[in-house]
Amino acid sequence: MNIKSLLLGSAAALVAVSGARAADAVVVAEPEPAEYVRICDVYGAGYFYIPGTEICLRVGGYVRYDIGVGDVGAFTGATNWDHEDGDEEDTYWKRARFSFKTWTGQETELGTLKTYTETRFNFQNTQGRATSAIDDGGTPADPTDDTVLLFTNDADNTGVSLNFAWIQLGGLRVGKDESAFDTFIGYAGNVINDTLVPFGGFDTNVVQYYFDAGNGFSAVVSLEQGAGEIGTIDSYVPHVVGGVKWTQGWGAITGVIAYDSNYEEVAGKVRLDVTPMENLSLFIMAGYGTDDNLSDGGFAIPAPGGRGFYKQWGGNWAVWGGGTYTFNEKTSFNLQVSTDEEENIGVAANIAYDVVPGMTITAEVDYLHFGEEGFNWTGAEDEDSLGGILRFQRSF
Repeated sequence: MNIKSLLLGSAAALVAVSGARAADAVVVAEPEPAEYVRICDVYGAGYFYIPGTEICLRVGGYVRYDIGVGDVGAFTGATNWDHEDGDEEDTYWKRARFSFKTWTGQETELGTLKTYTETRFNFQNTQGRATSAIDDGGTPADPTDDTVLLFTNDADNTGVSLNFAWIQLGGLRVGKDESAFDTFIGYAGNVINDTLVPFGGFDTNVVQYYFDAGNGFSAVVSLEQGAGEIGTIDSYVPHVVGGVKWTQGWGAITGVIAYDSNYEEVAGKVRLDVTPMENLSLFIMAGYGTDDNLSDGGFAIPAPGGRGFYKQWGGNWAVWGGGTYTFNEKTSFNLQVSTDEEENIGVAANIAYDVVPGMTITAEVDYLHFGEEGFNWTGAEDEDSLGGILRFQRSF
């Protein structure tokens, strides 16, 4: 065997071995293309498509911290018992809240299908005065006495509340909402304590239909269950709310009327919104309600001071007014003044400052005069009360 034959044989062997190994080689699959989240801008900022669907989802909420001082009549202060000598002491009222919100939207052959939810988690102390100490006989007693039961103004977790959970297809909405008696007409101003003179009940299950003509005219009809002892319906007959609105460049005029099926009473409100200049918006709202049957009482207690689920102000009539003045893109001033037939008077004013986008600090002062002619629903011990609240809120 010569050198040439040896080399040729070795080359053939190497080719054979290489071919065998190549046949046994592992083939690595190409990576699957990543499916990135798609932005959905049909319903506004913050929505994205849920992967694999045509459903648009938005997640948001806020974290809030409130510090309240002053008299209980303005719903901002608190008292507690001194832990050493048992004296009643004024103290802060504080609340930390986390609100979690979701929105969904999807186009269907029957119109836009939407949902909205909001769940709130709170840690706070009791707003208002500490409950008096009660002795074994059920009468007020010395809180330093070891034999009495003492209810204090504790700070604690105060549970979870489902504030909104509704489904809407086209103009039809069903689920947990706030009453159209308030939502459709636009509540009562941009102040924190907007219910010094209350303007209606809030929490309720609804079956409602909203109509928008597209030319500034809109309307709503809402069948509602109400809430609370004097608010929840007591038969198969629901509360009924109806409203109409006309919106133009100058502002809007809105009217709502509600039938309270528990007491067979009617309440209504009319509101005028105007924008006289770009940085100023004003409103005035008047309410009137019948109360012939409201003092007849509910299952356990009478409707206090002739108040039902919708007509919660004192007497037959009430008025709310105020507005918002924007100093610049960061700072605004908000005011609300309210009164009713029972001579209750409320004034709330605040300055809201956007420190950075999504972070707002609001400082508010509240005044309440309790009218002597009506039932003291406010809990105020004095005829005139003054309080304040400082709010920090991060919205996302």
